[in-house]
Amino acid sequence: MKTLVIALLVLWLVFALVGALIEGLLWLLFIGLLLFLATAAWGWLKLRSDR
Repeated sequence: MKTLVIALLVLWLVFALVGALIEGLLWLLFIGLLLFLATAAWGWLKLRSDR
């Protein structure tokens, strides 16, 4: 479970960086950041409740 959350966080971060670097893909930056924050919150809650 922990590796899945980390893999998704890395994937969303890559999407956000590509969106920031390529001028026409600014929308990808916002989607990547939104998914990164949502996954981080979900992972934090999920991993915290497993203890």
